[in-house]
Amino acid sequence: MARVLITRKLPLEAEQVLRAAGFEVTVGAEDRNLKRDELVAALKRGYDGVIQMLSDKIDASVIEAASPPCRIFANYAVGFNNVDLDAATNKKVFVTNTPGVLTDTTADLAWTLIMACARRIVEADRFLRRESSTGLPGWNGWQGWESMQMLGVDVHGKTLGIIGAGRIGTEVARRATGFKMRIVYHSEEANLEVEKQMSAARVDLETLLKESDFVSLHVPLTPETKHMIGARELGMMKPTAVLINTARGPVVDERALVEALSTGRIRAAGLDVYENEPKLQAGLVALDNVVILPHIGSATGETRGAMARMAAENVVAALSGRTPPNLVNTQVSA
Repeated sequence: MARVLITRKLPLEAEQVLRAAGFEVTVGAEDRNLKRDELVAALKRGYDGVIQMLSDKIDASVIEAASPPCRIFANYAVGFNNVDLDAATNKKVFVTNTPGVLTDTTADLAWTLIMACARRIVEADRFLRRESSTGLPGWNGWQGWESMQMLGVDVHGKTLGIIGAGRIGTEVARRATGFKMRIVYHSEEANLEVEKQMSAARVDLETLLKESDFVSLHVPLTPETKHMIGARELGMMKPTAVLINTARGPVVDERALVEALSTGRIRAAGLDVYENEPKLQAGLVALDNVVILPHIGSATGETRGAMARMAAENVVAALSGRTPPNLVNTQVSA
């Protein structure tokens, strides 16, 4: 009987698929990220397949500890920068991800951040709660409507710049058409779908940064994209611009971002990912002009369940002698 390790608790769909295939399933005893030595110790017990989180670092030494008999590391995420692909390929171990299933959900969240930043939703909510609960003698709390209170910016009719026009970037652009926005994008390759269906224009990065009112990041984390948005790039943006990051934290130099937000170099930022998760850059939490979320881009019951099912189906395929449907290191064959 094949043995599968799930490094921490997932929606039940994963276990259901694996048990239906006749596999023995072990789930991390504690619902938390495993430390590296804990992960290595667990893998040395001998598992044929592993479903791991994006937060689990699967480096060469971890892969060495797991194989043999491990045949697959199935990432419970669309990203896979946490896995040493070369090491896995050298060991002829499959690496898979969960693409497509979280596209629309993550695009929805990017738009949640756009709207929250533009209209100062979180700041306004915090203000009203504070003003209504002060309880000081003679204090009447919020005084009602004021013409200059919590002024935000319009979204409709503005320019949206999308950096990385893959699946998620495309869906973010599609949603922008309902707001009658001008759409520009920067990507290594042209995206004819966004150009034809959404009248988007492909531009260089400098042009996008200078012309966009909202900049939304949708690139994978690679050596080339790390800190692609730093002090220089933030300095190119409009002082009224908003930066949105639902991609990967290290794409943005957070130290430079805190400086830009603190000095009013840009208007606001909306973040769902961070450079050194789960740690946040010093000074970020104190800023009113940033909306910070705890990496919930795909966090709906429907999407997380579908991700769990997809990760498990990748494992079932690999351990049944087939090529997994969402194979990343395509050099490895069944």
